[in-house]
Amino acid sequence: MTLYEYLEKHYTPATVEGYHREITIFLSSYPAAPLAGYAELISYLSVLRERYNNTATLNRILCSIKVYYDYLCSTGTRNDHPGRSILLRDQRSRDVQLQDLFIPDELERLLDRKERYQALYYRNRVLMGLLVYQGLKPQEMALICVTDVNLEAGSIYIKFTHTTNSRTLSLKPVQIMLLYTWLQQVRPRLLKGADSDALLIGHRGKPMSADDIVKHVIRSYKDTYPGRRVTAQAIRGSVIANLLRQGHDISVVQQFAGHKYPSSTERYKQSGVETLKAAIEQYHPMR
Repeated sequence: MTLYEYLEKHYTPATVEGYHREITIFLSSYPAAPLAGYAELISYLSVLRERYNNTATLNRILCSIKVYYDYLCSTGTRNDHPGRSILLRDQRSRDVQLQDLFIPDELERLLDRKERYQALYYRNRVLMGLLVYQGLKPQEMALICVTDVNLEAGSIYIKFTHTTNSRTLSLKPVQIMLLYTWLQQVRPRLLKGADSDALLIGHRGKPMSADDIVKHVIRSYKDTYPGRRVTAQAIRGSVIANLLRQGHDISVVQQFAGHKYPSSTERYKQSGVETLKAAIEQYHPMR
């Protein structure tokens, strides 16, 4: 199995390209990489730290390096993983900024955006519905096939990714009608005879990637809420936080979100103090 084939088997297309690019740079700048040990990788990262001040960049490179050694171990080239225990001391904060999230009414208003073209109206309503009602990640949405949609059962199957579990989620009644029209009438016209299993299709008949979905949301809703950034990540986080705020059991929300660990879901849970602060800001803002 080649490196690229390994990446394609385990990651989404956008992630494959990112990892493959970083690993190629790593191998070209450090030819001894296949035989490197823990100490050598630490030295390599020290050189990178002098070159880059951005923690996100260092994290991205380190993740790519770890995936490279995952590949070597998977193919039997190595039986040890020299980078498995390496963590940056300056890890990015994983705290969720709850004040930046959206309440249910604000999420619903995102579905009322007017579209210039009817075909894109149905596609975008399907896309935004999956964000607003199911709280999916762009990577999960890009992997959905037509056969994953069961209109008779009113459900949709979500494939696993390297960060989320697979699961079957219920569809809202309004989504069922939209999906029926999209699948039976609009999507075939966009495909123009081309063959594709992807649920979400772009206006040129090509499957939408995770990056396409991310860019669509940012571009389409940049002026919706002045001073606040509408992103796919913020919408997903809002859906999860709203479910917890409504009193749903954390294990149920964890399964809904596809989180592999309860701690990932707990990050979206507001404390009493946070709830009070949010209420004060909403009804009695200090300006």
